[in-house]
Amino acid sequence: EIDKIARKKNTTSRDVSGESVQQGMLKLLEGSDIEVPVGANSKNAMVPLATVNTRNILFICGGAFPDLEDIIKQRLNKESSIGFTSNLKDAHDKDPDILSKVTIEDLRKYGMVPEFLGRLPVICTLQGLTKEMLIQILKEPKNAILKQYQKLLALDEVELLFDDSALLAIAEKAMKKDTGARALRAIIEEFMLDIMYEIPKDENIGRVTITGDYINGKGGPLIEIRKDEVPKIASSRTPEKS
Repeated sequence: EIDKIARKKNTTSRDVSGESVQQGMLKLLEGSDIEVPVGANSKNAMVPLATVNTRNILFICGGAFPDLEDIIKQRLNKESSIGFTSNLKDAHDKDPDILSKVTIEDLRKYGMVPEFLGRLPVICTLQGLTKEMLIQILKEPKNAILKQYQKLLALDEVELLFDDSALLAIAEKAMKKDTGARALRAIIEEFMLDIMYEIPKDENIGRVTITGDYINGKGGPLIEIRKDEVPKIASSRTPEKS
């Protein structure tokens, strides 16, 4: 998350956590021999060092870059306010794809030093997660959080289901939090806490269905009682001959 090491603005002292870190990473990014400590206690001065050549290492630097949108909008609105398009100076304020218009100069104004940016030749932006993507994250991965809860309740022989309205409601709540897929676990744990604590106490419960109404605070989960099968009794009577 290189946005965390951006140069601090309006400071007269040495920026040890921002610009200095960027300067220290230049040698690492340009491809050279770097000595790194070996072992868990890397802060020990006597720990052995190993040499790693970074020439063939692919470095991918990412980050959320808060406030970068404002820098891009300021530049684009300034360009739009010149000449015959001056009436469109606010045209970019509601652009959902504003980050895709980022330039090296925008990143420099954000706080990244030119030498650091010069060693990262490719810049691309990632689209925000949609509700459909969040629902896929809930269901499809092998270790999806829904599957984790289903396996936990399966230990008590209880089937846990999430209907489509519940998945949509969870995704909508996550979109409002604007923290990406991280919000999914927090939302689900909030609604599953009581269920995971209370349901295993009742051996008669066989199935729990989470609905959209429950997620939206308009009701509770649907609980189905376990159905005991009556064993078939074999008849000892011989069928009558017709």
